[in-house]
Amino acid sequence: MSDDECPDSGHVMLISPERVFYGGLLGRPRQRNFGGFAVYASLQGKLRISIDGEAQRACAMAFVPPYQTHSVESDCRSVACLVIEPETVDPAAMAALGARIGGAGEGVIAGRIRRAYMTLLDSGRRDGFTTSEFDTIFFGEALPARSIDRRIARTIVRLNDFSGSAATADDCASAANLSQSRFLHLFKDETGVSFRALRAWKRARHLLHFVNEDINLAHLAQDIGYPDSTHFSHSIRRFYGLQPRAIFSGSRDLAIYRSDPSATERADLRQGRQ
Repeated sequence: MSDDECPDSGHVMLISPERVFYGGLLGRPRQRNFGGFAVYASLQGKLRISIDGEAQRACAMAFVPPYQTHSVESDCRSVACLVIEPETVDPAAMAALGARIGGAGEGVIAGRIRRAYMTLLDSGRRDGFTTSEFDTIFFGEALPARSIDRRIARTIVRLNDFSGSAATADDCASAANLSQSRFLHLFKDETGVSFRALRAWKRARHLLHFVNEDINLAHLAQDIGYPDSTHFSHSIRRFYGLQPRAIFSGSRDLAIYRSDPSATERADLRQGRQ
């Protein structure tokens, strides 16, 4: 991709419970607030980003910690964005990655992400990637995993699964053989965020699996655990800065590749400690 090329067509997403890569239209989002670490890379020109109301700055890449309100614009209509779930990565390693992105490593990492994006557009891929493979594609190495209490690791596997009934704090505490108060305290200690906040993010994140489908949004809202369409729209707009209909409208030609769910669940449980 030359410096004067802006890839406004060709949209692709890799998604697993631990990672998301999206290369495609940025749209015109308002402020957004992801529950994961966000890594943005321009596909041509510069990004302009403002984090938590700070002055806007121009850059080739940006690193945004979880649950920080931010807005991003781009010289190019398209952008590359990676989202990394914080409970799956070592906090010190992510701090180091953020420092590299904000410093001397910006050009190297941005170049690698752009090349990976173009390779995905040119050749596509099959479903079934692992977290280690994902990290190596975009960062050149696997990011160190975060070690968390095994009971909390099992809870997170449950929060990632929307095929059954919605998980409540009481249900998860019982499954962990803990009182609800002890469970909620341990959950926040281990993940850095409250159970309620993480559950809200995982629910909104699950929407990404369906954005290229012709689907009834009211039915989807119910299927992924929202009590009604109003709560659904409010939550999606808070996290992504766009209304659900706008997200679906811009994703009609999005190619989505998914991870190997059994491999991801095994990795989740392996990194949990006793």
